[in-house]
Amino acid sequence: MVNRGMAYGVAAYVLWGLFPLYWPLLKPAGALEILAHRIMWSLVAVAVVLAAARNWGWIRALTVRKAGLLAAAALVITANWGTYIYAVNSGHTIEAALGYFINPLISVVFGVVIFRERLRAGQWAAVGLGAAAVVVLTADYGRLPWIALVLAFSFGTYGLLKKFASMPSAESLAVETAVMFVPALVSVLVLAGRGDAAFGHHGAGHAALLAGAGIVTAIPLMLFNAAAIRLPMSAIGMLQYLAPVLQFLIGLLVQGEEMPPSRWAGFLLVWLALVALTWDGVRAGRRTRVPETDAVPETAH
Repeated sequence: MVNRGMAYGVAAYVLWGLFPLYWPLLKPAGALEILAHRIMWSLVAVAVVLAAARNWGWIRALTVRKAGLLAAAALVITANWGTYIYAVNSGHTIEAALGYFINPLISVVFGVVIFRERLRAGQWAAVGLGAAAVVVLTADYGRLPWIALVLAFSFGTYGLLKKFASMPSAESLAVETAVMFVPALVSVLVLAGRGDAAFGHHGAGHAALLAGAGIVTAIPLMLFNAAAIRLPMSAIGMLQYLAPVLQFLIGLLVQGEEMPPSRWAGFLLVWLALVALTWDGVRAGRRTRVPETDAVPETAH
């Protein structure tokens, strides 16, 4: 079961890591149009999955509190998706990858700020290295690495809201995309009315690729769910680095983005921070020997 779970997990994160190769295929559609179609077609795709599984009982158990949390999560993930699509299609794939490298550090900060957790020495070292990396990269870019920070904070907030809502990924995605469906549809109609829409104006293949954004979103999510029920949390936690590594390599080797020495220095600090954080987590786990839980990190790209 573990081997199968590992295969599902690797497949999910590899697909997420390959996202930078997909979104540019949707040009000349702009980021807003791509985002709107991703929301609408994701709802269609997840509805098909839930219908095939005849899984509708969760709707009756949806409380006002959970619905509110998922509505907030919908707003946050919309910002995350939109920023990511913009980044990849405007030549900032490496900075987008940075956001997902930084995300574990944001989770540590949320633990301190929201849950009043006390940091261990290794965690303090990781956060300090992460802060130093932001300073170095700000000097390198000549601005705050806002794409990375928006992705990291929105993704961290999204995971936090999903933790409080405590619903399976497919069901929660259905609620989130349903919340944003009407705004997405309105955006598409406004773009079409202004003559700025790409959908339907660049051939059947392009239209199919835009509609395929829903399937592209749903497939890795289903694979992730299959992995999450078969693997311990520690394994899932290690696999999550596959996606930003692949995104970084695509930006560097495929899309030819620049990486001057000062930028390498910033990324090196981030990677050292992740090493410190991972090593601290391993040591803490060995000391406490806390049993694995069913909790797994949420993922969105």
